Amino acid sequence: MSLCLAAGALLVPLGASEITLGWRHSVEKTLWEEVWRESPDGLVLAEARVQGSGAGMDPPEGAKLVDGFWRWRPQLPALREVVMRRSGATADWRVCVESSCRSMGELVPAEADPVVLKPCP
Repeated sequence: MSLCLAAGALLVPLGASEITLGWRHSVEKTLWEEVWRESPDGLVLAEARVQGSGAGMDPPEGAKLVDGFWRWRPQLPALREVVMRRSGATADWRVCVESSCRSMGELVPAEADPVVLKPCP
């Protein structure tokens, strides 16, 4: 099992069944990260974490502060895909596989929007 990024006809295999997506909030400039795993039911959001709060990004009740991040496990059903938009008004997405992180622009063309995370065919 492996995850891919799709941008139009381009399909980029990530070589992993778990990745971390990260981005900076456009107002607060704090880092938000989500850990996504491939499962037989689809993509599962295993953990969400944020470095701070404010401007609509307050951690939910039950979140724990660990290593500078508020961390929690969202109770969401599995998804077929995760759609990411790239407006150019904020810093690009960061995609981490294991301990190696790259900007979305290193994986797909700068003008690719939207980019979809999904299981590889």
